[in-house]
Amino acid sequence: MNSARLATAWALFQGLLIEALPFLLIGVLISAAARWFAPGGQWLRQLPSHPVLGPLSGAALGFALPACECGNVPVARQLLVGGAPLGAALGFLFAAPVLNPIVLASTWAAFPNQPWLLLARPLGAVLVAVGLALLLRLVPEAELLQADLLAERRLALPLSEVSLLERRGGVLGGGALTAAPGRPRRPSLAELFRHGGNEFLQLALLLVLGCLLAALVQTFVPRSWLLAVGGAPTLSILALMLLALVVSVCSSVDAFLALSFAAQVTPGALLAFLLLGPVIDLKLVGLLGLLLRPRGLLLTIAGAGLLVLLIGQWINLWRL
Repeated sequence: MNSARLATAWALFQGLLIEALPFLLIGVLISAAARWFAPGGQWLRQLPSHPVLGPLSGAALGFALPACECGNVPVARQLLVGGAPLGAALGFLFAAPVLNPIVLASTWAAFPNQPWLLLARPLGAVLVAVGLALLLRLVPEAELLQADLLAERRLALPLSEVSLLERRGGVLGGGALTAAPGRPRRPSLAELFRHGGNEFLQLALLLVLGCLLAALVQTFVPRSWLLAVGGAPTLSILALMLLALVVSVCSSVDAFLALSFAAQVTPGALLAFLLLGPVIDLKLVGLLGLLLRPRGLLLTIAGAGLLVLLIGQWINLWRL
């Protein structure tokens, strides 16, 4: 690896990290605020558990909680820990990065003369989120969620949904049984800052590793290779999906990056780039690994890829 490539990789790494860290911090702050204002998360359990209405309600939270895909991970984790229905938490995790008002505004600013895209992007994000939530619901929570997250989640669920014997280990340690929780206690500010600081450092470390991986891949896989098939209906979609995985750009600015090559690719490929990146990319894999076991992560990658490919194909049939 020569010095020029090292310099390029370092510049890409810094750009990705500086772009993502503020949103990660926003997500941790939102998560901490939820623990402070709604201890025990009782309102979260009021979200619908319907297979479709649940993900839709979670997606709608994206309008009120402006964090990109990195910041959505700690918020989604807090939703799950607070006892929100699985579908609602997944709907937020996968759709909110696009339904975020900042992202919608940036998409409009980048493509003011393409109204179909301003409508297709949020609708496509909702379709992908609902589809992934339905797919992941087929996996039992014990096989889908990471063990520490599952232990915290079980403590928040009422005994009508989880038995006392299942309220074990993890948070309280030792496998000791605990009584059903009484009135939720609001954490002290010291507890809140300690928990938030630990969460931010854990997520930031994974983010650094993800950004480093994305920067190295970008350095050795020139975008020109992927854009060379921009006019082919199916290959262009696959190429732009791969590009979205590699560049790992934040959803708040990905529309401006897409604008630089929009004229070279098919409409379906352009939409595929804007849909897949907020769900999964190289910098997100480690963060999502804090929520999902490997099986769930693989299902997310495969399901998101298939759904985005189908949506892109339909757009090409409509627009070409």
